[in-house]
Amino acid sequence: MLRYLKVSLLQARNSLIREMSFKANFLLWTVVEVLWFMGQVLFIDVLFAHVDRIGDWTKWEVVALVGTHQVIAQLFQAFFYVNLTQIPELVRTGKLDVFLTLPLDAQFAVSTRQIGLDNIVNTGIGLSIVGWSLSKLGVVVTPKTVFLYTCCVLVGVSVHYSVMCSLSTLCFWIVRAQGLIYGYFNLFNIGRYPDSVYRGPFRTVFSWVIPVILVANVPARMLTRGGEVVWGTTVPLLSGAAALLCFTRWFWLRGLRRYSSASS
Repeated sequence: MLRYLKVSLLQARNSLIREMSFKANFLLWTVVEVLWFMGQVLFIDVLFAHVDRIGDWTKWEVVALVGTHQVIAQLFQAFFYVNLTQIPELVRTGKLDVFLTLPLDAQFAVSTRQIGLDNIVNTGIGLSIVGWSLSKLGVVVTPKTVFLYTCCVLVGVSVHYSVMCSLSTLCFWIVRAQGLIYGYFNLFNIGRYPDSVYRGPFRTVFSWVIPVILVANVPARMLTRGGEVVWGTTVPLLSGAAALLCFTRWFWLRGLRRYSSASS
């Protein structure tokens, strides 16, 4: 574990050097994310000018939900997204050989080699919006609530990682899997809407099989309601995350058996 920690710190240092080499790009992407997020909050304001609630969600609870989704999405993009989208290219070109020869687990190596520091900054923006919404709701946050919220956020990140990594692993069979990867990136944006708006088989699949709907709803609901844990949504999120992580590991190892390397 100490070796993996040292490697992670070294990767963070290299990522910082890379980002600071292109400071204008770093600042530009940060500004773009801020403007996009302001647009989301403005949309909520317009929506609640016509309705009082969406299901059992009030205006500021929905703002907290959007902020939570921003936090989870930015953490996922910071640590995993770019790395996972590059796996098909590593397999196609044979460059995966380099990672297989490292004294590290190959899945860890390909999943964490770059860190997006601009996304980490944008995570702070999401947290500030969550804090603003809590002040509007008059919610007093306790250390226990913060701990539970943090755990739920990390579980949400693990769900996105598992699904995206599994889709990337398909490249061992179909070589080019970028279409599936980018398709899922668009799909997980459904998590920023209240779970009350979904019905039927769609809600069942994306709550129990791939709990994308719940990754932001569970922590936001728990945080805005004083640490209340709704087991009807928390259980499918936790069980789904655990099952997806196990499947991802199994699928990755199975995919490696088909890899012939650059030299065959």
